[in-house]
Amino acid sequence: MNHRALACLLAAGLLAACSSNDTTGSTNGSGGTAAGYGAGGPGGVGGAGGAGGAGRATPGSEEDLVQSVGDRIFFNTDSSSLSPQAMATLDRQAAWLQQYPQVNVWVAGNCDERGTEEYNLALGQRRANADREYLVAHGIARTRIETISYGKSRPIDAASTPQAWAQNRNAITSVR
Repeated sequence: MNHRALACLLAAGLLAACSSNDTTGSTNGSGGTAAGYGAGGPGGVGGAGGAGGAGRATPGSEEDLVQSVGDRIFFNTDSSSLSPQAMATLDRQAAWLQQYPQVNVWVAGNCDERGTEEYNLALGQRRANADREYLVAHGIARTRIETISYGKSRPIDAASTPQAWAQNRNAITSVR
């Protein structure tokens, strides 16, 4: 019986750790802390997280990027064009990267579930490239930014709804 109670507590803890702290409901590029890529980069496990509830994140860290400026931008369907909200987030990211010249980043382009794998991989790459080109145009060295496309293989929200699709059409910047 004690094993069941322990298993339930562990499951609840895991679910709480995976929950989103983003209360804005934004789907248009404001950045945020919704679950996604962790400090391990685009291939990392878990959400962006914070400083473990202990206050401010370490300057120049993944958590600092997420908390200070936002780590993601969003796109319209079948588009790699940057919205004004996305540009505002990228402006903050560029300023943050200028403040921490030793930090290099990944930019992962993502798509919603609709469309073929080939189409979504290409679209995800265009989204990552649009993000990188904006940062480069704003003074960040191209050598500090690697891009990758995950197409539709790494959704933020696995539901098949317009709201989930909007969350999954993104580019996410991670400290590498």
